[in-house]
Formats: sequence, C-alpha cells, structure tokens
Amino acid sequence: MAQDTRTPVGPGLAALLKCFLRCYAVGAAFNTRGLQNVGLAFAMEPGLRAIYTDDDALGRVWERYLKIYNTHPFWTPLLVGMFLSLEVRIAKGALPENTLENVKSTTAFTLSAIGDSFFSAGFMGLWALVAACFVAAGRYDAAFAYAAALFVGAQLFKLVTFFMGYREGFKVLVRVKRWDLINWGRRVKIISAALLVLFWITARPHLGDGRAFPWVDLTLVLGLAVWAAMRPRMFREPAFVLLVACGLYLAWIRV
Repeated sequence: MAQDTRTPVGPGLAALLKCFLRCYAVGAAFNTRGLQNVGLAFAMEPGLRAIYTDDDALGRVWERYLKIYNTHPFWTPLLVGMFLSLEVRIAKGALPENTLENVKSTTAFTLSAIGDSFFSAGFMGLWALVAACFVAAGRYDAAFAYAAALFVGAQLFKLVTFFMGYREGFKVLVRVKRWDLINWGRRVKIISAALLVLFWITARPHLGDGRAFPWVDLTLVLGLAVWAAMRPRMFREPAFVLLVACGLYLAWIRV
C-alpha cells in the first residue's frame, strides 16, 4: 500500500465540534485499567482521522491514547483541544512523536488535582449553598434562574477552553497557571462558610416572631464553618453531624 504523502492539515470546524461534544462521554467507558482512556480516545477520534489519513500512522497514534488517562471532567475539553493541536504539529514533523506521551499523564493528573480543589470542593459547594439560600428565602424563581445561568456558564467554559487548547497548544497551560485556581479555591471555601451562616439564619423558622436574634446560633455556625473551610485534619462528616446535632438542640431548647 502506497503511503499517503500529502501534508497533514488540522481538523475542520465540524470535526472539532464532534470532538468537543464527545468530551461529555469521556467517563462512559471508565475502567480500572486505563480509567478514562477509552473515553479520551473516543473524543479524539474525529480529529485524529482528519489529521492522519494514513492508516499505519493512525494505528501508531492510537497507542498514545489507550494508556492510562484521568482528569477532572471540566478540564477534558481543554486537554482534548491541546492534544489535537499537538497532534497537528507532530504530523507535520514540527514535534517528535514522544512529545505528547511525555506530558499527557503529568498534565492530566495535575489538572485533575486543580479541578478537584476548585470545581468539586469549592465551586460546586458554592453553587449549592447559594441555591439553598434562595430556596430557604422562598425565592424559587431566583434559584432556578441562578442554576440555569451557572449551567450555561459551565458549558461555555468547556467550549471556550476547548478552542483555547486547540489554538494555543502548550501555551494554554501557562494561561491556566496565571488563573491561580488553587488559591481561588480557598477563597471560594471561605465564601461558602459565610453562606452557610446565611443559610442557617434564613432557614430558622422563628426569626420573624419577635424573638431576639440568635447570636449563639450565629457564633456556633460561623465558628464551625470557618473551621471546616480551613482544611482540618479529620473527616468532615463528623463535623457535619455535630453541626446538625447542635442546631437541633438549640432549636429544641428555644421552642
């Protein structure tokens, strides 16, 4: 079979959009051997077939994506875009073939840690607490609008970072570093602690019946919330149970 000697070109917009949409299925074939590797290969397929028209070259490329891979789902679009950008340069001979293998796992696991800290442990909790405050205040319309806006914003974040990764390649990692999401994650947790106090005050059913403001409740909840936000070296589940128990006790003695 004659080798295809045409100059490799990047995938078109249609192929890129297919890759982006497939990022949502990255965890569908999660396995204990390669973690998200099957989902990553599935997401990369439209772009790789557009870049590599030679079957032998494409077969070698698949080996790079069937090894272990795992990261936070919010970062998958950025990484898929970056990997496609690097594959275009590898196919053109501008980068050696082992370039991607040398950085794929390290980059994915690093972004996974950042994603767990900022998105899962920080932002998602903030999202839930703000919605809970709206519901406790009886503002169901605001809670729905808020959730819908954040949902759309999350999808836009994935779409924008996907094309950033494809356009900038390795340089996108410098941009992500400048965002300083690790420190922002800590700030978000402190904001969440304040929102926990606000939720407690809003949810108390007897604050509007003329009784004194529950400063004891406020002090207790604020102290526990700040303590929880400072990453204590113990399981947080017992702290949550203690918080609920204290709240029920205070509610009982004031009835």
